Amino acid sequence: MPSEIHSAPFDPWQATQQYQKSQLEPGKYGATASFVGTMRDFNQGDNVTSMTLEHYPGMTESYLDKICEEAKQRWDLIDCLIIHRVGEIHPDDPIVLTVVWSAHRKEAFEACRYLMEELKSRAPFWKKEGLEEGHRWVDKNTPG
Repeated sequence: MPSEIHSAPFDPWQATQQYQKSQLEPGKYGATASFVGTMRDFNQGDNVTSMTLEHYPGMTESYLDKICEEAKQRWDLIDCLIIHRVGEIHPDDPIVLTVVWSAHRKEAFEACRYLMEELKSRAPFWKKEGLEEGHRWVDKNTPG
């Protein structure tokens, strides 16, 4: 499965290496492009102390799998992987990992960016930020 939802912290570099070793045939890819998104301690001019990410189980994984398949149709890819955190997250925690493997770098870079932009703009996640003075729901993502 090209997507995973984790409720506990994960190491994006270890996850990439583990997936690569268990799912990909050695020597078939020449490019690996990845993006790791981590939690900032600020947003909209405020200090953010935590964030709670919610999702719709089943629907979210299905959507992430769908954008991986779309990327494979648009570019000549060998495989792709998306891992996304849910639950309570703190500054510097990895939130999301997108990884793409292909024979060449151009396809890998373009597809990795596509996955991240699609995920940020359309995936069914809901964010609630913990502030020094309470909480707020985030109604829009920051620009890329």
